[in-house]
Amino acid sequence: MSQPNPSLPAPGTALPVAEGIRWIRMPLPFALNHVNLWLIEDGPGWTLVDTGYGLPATLDLWEGLLASLGGPVTRILVTHGHPDHVGLAAWLQARTGAPIHLTLGEYFGAQFFWRGLERGWKQEALEHFRRHGLDEDALEALRTSPDTYRAGVPELPRTFERLVEGDRLEIGGRTWSVLVGHGHSPEHASFLCEAAGILISGDMVLPTITTNISVSALAPGEDALARYLASLRRLRALPDNLLVLPSHGRPFRGLHARLDALEAHHAERLRLLEAACLEPRSAADILEALFGRALDSHQMIFAMGEAIAHLNHLEQRHRLARTLGGDGVLRFRALPEGLQR
Repeated sequence: MSQPNPSLPAPGTALPVAEGIRWIRMPLPFALNHVNLWLIEDGPGWTLVDTGYGLPATLDLWEGLLASLGGPVTRILVTHGHPDHVGLAAWLQARTGAPIHLTLGEYFGAQFFWRGLERGWKQEALEHFRRHGLDEDALEALRTSPDTYRAGVPELPRTFERLVEGDRLEIGGRTWSVLVGHGHSPEHASFLCEAAGILISGDMVLPTITTNISVSALAPGEDALARYLASLRRLRALPDNLLVLPSHGRPFRGLHARLDALEAHHAERLRLLEAACLEPRSAADILEALFGRALDSHQMIFAMGEAIAHLNHLEQRHRLARTLGGDGVLRFRALPEGLQR
């Protein structure tokens, strides 16, 4: 795998990375401190891919960027409904008049989480983590933590243009195909331009970190990891020498090697968890084995979701058995070889 861009775009600037493509980095208030956005030349204007998290500093950066583009933003593509991607979509739609394009699953998912506090969603999420063994101190820290979704998404677009798998978008005289993946979010859209040899991968394939795969209280028995791995296998049909433009980290080439590394990472996680569950273990019990470090409240949400995703995957492949204890906690135990399928 190679990373062809030695420099990073300065805040509030758009750095050319390929013919007709510019790279923007916007700040995030987390340990993962940036998100990549992309501009595609579209005749006299620009198509934007993703919008950033709703920070005042990001709004200021966008004002400067919009003034420097030399042409209008004519269309906004959103890969998925997480706040660092859809956060400023409504603001940019109002500011530029450009229509928003995203998949139906991502739009409805964003609406659900944006309105979640109104319907008691946070309490449901806490009960989900309690069933998976998270202790009361950690639950209280989550209960009193701020709502990072609404903090990053001041409002959501009221209208949008729907994307579906296989859609073909004409942008700047070139065709971009919509590829829909699963596991990280409901219907994540990536964008492939075969003529230019470019894949805008969003969060589905990242160059140095692994995409979070979580199971939420909304679908507590889901095998999200199986969906994600199936999506990666579909990407193997793409050429290896594509320039991949990810949502975090640097652009890179060597798609197939990165897919190999991601599949190997999850296989190793699954082997580790199966070995850790020789005695009954909850998702909270195996956090240290999975992550090996202290986690803040924001990281805890993703860590618990990922632990549950891997345990669900092993259970549904008949490697672990799940039991509900008298304390209301779900625990998983490795099945003897004779009972495995």
